[in-house]
Amino acid sequence: METLIQIAQLILCLSFLVILHELGHFLPAKYFKTKIEKFYLFFNPWFSLVKKKIGETEYGIGWLPMGGYVKIAGMIDESMDKEQLKQEPQPWEYRSKPAWQRLIIIMGGVIVNFFLAWIIYACLFINHGDNFVDNSKIKHGIAVDSVGTILGLKNGDQILKVDGKTQTKFEQLPLEILFGDNITILRDGKELTFDLSDEGKRDVIKRAGKNFLAAREETVVDSLLPGKQAEMAGLKVGDKIVAINDKNTTFFDEFNTVIGQHKNDSIDLKVIRGNETLNIKAKTTKEGKLGFANRFSVLEKAYVTKEVSFIQSIPAGFHKTISTLTGQIKQFKIIFNTKTEAYKQVSGPLRMFKIFKPTWDWTFFWSFTAMFSVWLAFLNVLPIPGLDGGHAVFILIEMITRKKPTEKTLEVAQTIGVVILLTLMALVFGNDIWHLVTGK
Repeated sequence: METLIQIAQLILCLSFLVILHELGHFLPAKYFKTKIEKFYLFFNPWFSLVKKKIGETEYGIGWLPMGGYVKIAGMIDESMDKEQLKQEPQPWEYRSKPAWQRLIIIMGGVIVNFFLAWIIYACLFINHGDNFVDNSKIKHGIAVDSVGTILGLKNGDQILKVDGKTQTKFEQLPLEILFGDNITILRDGKELTFDLSDEGKRDVIKRAGKNFLAAREETVVDSLLPGKQAEMAGLKVGDKIVAINDKNTTFFDEFNTVIGQHKNDSIDLKVIRGNETLNIKAKTTKEGKLGFANRFSVLEKAYVTKEVSFIQSIPAGFHKTISTLTGQIKQFKIIFNTKTEAYKQVSGPLRMFKIFKPTWDWTFFWSFTAMFSVWLAFLNVLPIPGLDGGHAVFILIEMITRKKPTEKTLEVAQTIGVVILLTLMALVFGNDIWHLVTGK
């Protein structure tokens, strides 16, 4: 059931975005009196799941969830339908329209995606405010694992800037570090700036960013497992463990390091309980555990909620859209850097559903939809033949040179674009199938 809920959220998200993107082409084409032959949600090679002709346009749903399309009469597109192009241009055809009208038609989908994300982000700000963990309130700095160490970070570091930009939101640090080139930290009272290694980023990506960076916490007993060593030793909820065998364990990362060296062993704990300092003897398990859960309160205390008015939501939504777009651009830099091996983690529709939560969460749904809308805008604006950006490049060349490219040139470019896109689709689907089959 949980998987079905995740798949349902993905299908709803894709359907919503694809329909609105294609409406971005459809509406200006209709406004400029251009004939629309087909309007499809998803692609329909060989057959359609649903189709119905209304007026001059066939509306339908395809079976391949890789997008959608609007087939505009007189336009060289992915269908490679050349029969109509052999005839004399008609006034209702795309090729007969002025360049500026064709540019608006072709860029309509990208424009809709951008403004859609802006609107969704603005609405989220109005309804939920600006919620984040204030990085300046992470008073003990960060705790990192071996991957964080490869990146050059250490326990206790306070992250100040990435690529010279001050970091205010703690939860955004993993992505900022992944996409960044250098980082500025405060370590032992000194400000340091150093480059972030590709090898460290590779390991972060392999583990999907899990656990490499967290807020540093003190070692405080939050709860006791019944009948385990901590309870038998006399530890109580709220106890702060500051040392094991005279080795400092004020912070939980220090505690884990020290206790891991004492498996199935007797240890002396220095504990602060209220205003008292106690010495407690305990015995660890063979795994080097005591049997208690640590208290994690730093993030909770650093959590900030700022109310956002309708007027404030407009620039806030725009800024969020631009920052998301910037992140998408930086993603490409990571993907095409072979040292990070990020290309191995690229997901398609067969795995993308796992991004969604197993229970229906509208806030997450709309946040993801806004992010993915920006992604579609960025992807479609790329100057690759076959994408909106590829068509736009030829129109802009025509407007600058006052010379229209030949239909043969456009056909060759479109063929190249289709080959590129089909190759990318094959790689994405192949990567999905590999991960699903191997379980990696």
